[in-house]
Amino acid sequence: MVRRPPVVSVVIPCYNYARYLPACVDSVVEQAGVEVRVLIIDDSSTDDSSAIAEELARRDARVATRRHAENRGHIATYNEGLLEWADGDYVVLLSADDLLAPGALGRAVDLMESHPRVGMVYGRSLDFSDDVPRVDHRFAGTTVHDGRRWLARRAREAANVVSTPTAVVRTSVQRRVGGYDPELPHAGDFEMWLRVAGVADVGYVRGSIQAFYRVHPTSMSQQIYKDRLADILQRRAVMDSIFSKHGDALAAAGVARDATYRTLASEPLWLACRAYEKGNASQVPITEWVEFARQTHPDLGALPAYRALRRRQRLGERLCHRTQLFAVTTVVRRLQDLLWWERWKRFGG
Repeated sequence: MVRRPPVVSVVIPCYNYARYLPACVDSVVEQAGVEVRVLIIDDSSTDDSSAIAEELARRDARVATRRHAENRGHIATYNEGLLEWADGDYVVLLSADDLLAPGALGRAVDLMESHPRVGMVYGRSLDFSDDVPRVDHRFAGTTVHDGRRWLARRAREAANVVSTPTAVVRTSVQRRVGGYDPELPHAGDFEMWLRVAGVADVGYVRGSIQAFYRVHPTSMSQQIYKDRLADILQRRAVMDSIFSKHGDALAAAGVARDATYRTLASEPLWLACRAYEKGNASQVPITEWVEFARQTHPDLGALPAYRALRRRQRLGERLCHRTQLFAVTTVVRRLQDLLWWERWKRFGG
């Protein structure tokens, strides 16, 4: 008896992305080693998205399309596809302006087929704007993380390491954890990955690029994260939600709430320190950053980042920049960032 290939349901929400939609769908239907089913959900676009989606569906029986009579927003559209439509073994949420890399679904599904406790697999994505870049990154194997440990590390760092177009989720796990939280419209993906890790292990594809993430002026990320503080605010909202709803699970995983909020509060303070070192402190909203840190972790004096900022403020922007008194500190922080990045690229955690 010939075993059927695993089925991957790929949900493609689309709002005024007609120009990107054909390439997105092509990147899915060309995947090898899996059976794909595609649902394009047009959220009442005002361009030609609906007509193009219907044409793509006529060309390929694996493609289906729906159109909303009224715009429902991205969260409702995501949940419609993930919870009401997806019926494959695995599910992917892919924005209409992004692309899957060749072989991405096969690599992710192979890992989950071999490890039934893995509920999600992710990998590296590559940013692009116009032409899809040529890549020579080669598959270097996979890593499986214990879900609770992965959850604990992500919560301590308060950082989202999962690029959404690379995430392949076991459909049974997706239904178990539910859909995207309407109260987190701009950081729901981060909160989703934490929920998945609370009930299943997490896999990572090393080496290979799994998806291409398109960066352009109208992309959601560019609209939301116009400055670094906006991103940190969204991640704080995620941690507020996670600790309020899943505090016991985080405590069991060894996550201290204070440590997480110290990390969040310190991020803009280190940005402020860097602004003094670069000589552009007067050009960034340091007062706003400090106030965010105070709201996030009221005991500012306990934060090394705040003490470092106060030293730079006492010396002044000009002296900090011209003398490079804090060059060693800057190098250390950069090395720490580099080590974190290399660890993530190799192991995904």
